[in-house]
Amino acid sequence: MKVLVLGGTHHVGRAIVEAALERGDEVSTLNRGLSRDPAPGVRALIADRTDPDSVRRALGDGEWDAVIDTWAWAPRVVREAARLLAGRVGHYGYVSSRGVHRWPWPPGADEHAPLVDGDPAGTDDADYAAAKRGGELAVTESFGERALLARAGMILGPYEDVGRIPWWLRRLEKGGRVLAPAPAGTPLQYLDVRDLATWMLSCAERGLAGAFTVTGSPGAITLGELLTTALEVTGFDTELVWAPPELLLRHGLPLGMELGLRLPDGSAPSGMHDADVSAALAEGLTTRPLRETLADTWAWLQAEGDPAPRTDAPSPDTWLDAAAEQRLLDQFSH
Repeated sequence: MKVLVLGGTHHVGRAIVEAALERGDEVSTLNRGLSRDPAPGVRALIADRTDPDSVRRALGDGEWDAVIDTWAWAPRVVREAARLLAGRVGHYGYVSSRGVHRWPWPPGADEHAPLVDGDPAGTDDADYAAAKRGGELAVTESFGERALLARAGMILGPYEDVGRIPWWLRRLEKGGRVLAPAPAGTPLQYLDVRDLATWMLSCAERGLAGAFTVTGSPGAITLGELLTTALEVTGFDTELVWAPPELLLRHGLPLGMELGLRLPDGSAPSGMHDADVSAALAEGLTTRPLRETLADTWAWLQAEGDPAPRTDAPSPDTWLDAAAEQRLLDQFSH
């Protein structure tokens, strides 16, 4: 296919570009050209997406079989891109989020769970859920039955710039005793970014449209398996000390929030890690082993170093008070 990736330098966008090149697709990217040099073989279109005239000039009269959009901020930007491309792109894949569902998420929810309100013309991105829902509406407004809305769950794997697994790997790397949020048997639901990329490109090739919850199977792994597998693939000499959530909360340690296991008040939310993904699985979504995801994430960190902190979220360096962690660890040694 001829594929246009709106973004293409960070996390999901980078994985989509690499997956498309591996398939033999002809790949163009559109971004500001500031973060990374384009991958070999990619046609780089330079534009600031918040400037419609800049985007129009960069796109020229180009035509593509499919576009994949990773935008996560003001919906108006998605709307303008969709309108510009409506007559010259066959398929529009939008990387959305399970966050578009109204809170609290019902246990075992699928694509039909209630949605938040969104405005396709919105210029505000302070409310992530509303911004993503506005982006969905902006895409379907122009592409209708040619639009795929991939409502992703927790996305892990190489290039992750949210900080979840890179943060844990760096903590484990220090060795010694490390606090972990009990219980170890807590189920987790996630998807490797490369599996998301491969599936979205396959959907584009087949012209699959509609909204899909896209993450791994519920109950496939536990938190304990995640962390012990991380120790196995890295070889770190680290002891996991499992602390009850109420004890972590009492000591001001937000462990578990980074993986969606608890809310700021310490409560465990429902529906975070038990989504019904049967629709996406029926349409060919496949998932690779946890060990491969973790080993490849560690290899990427070693090769390229930690990703720059996101401007729209607190730096992972501020997530945990090391002194508070040590005080609680000291209690477990008595």
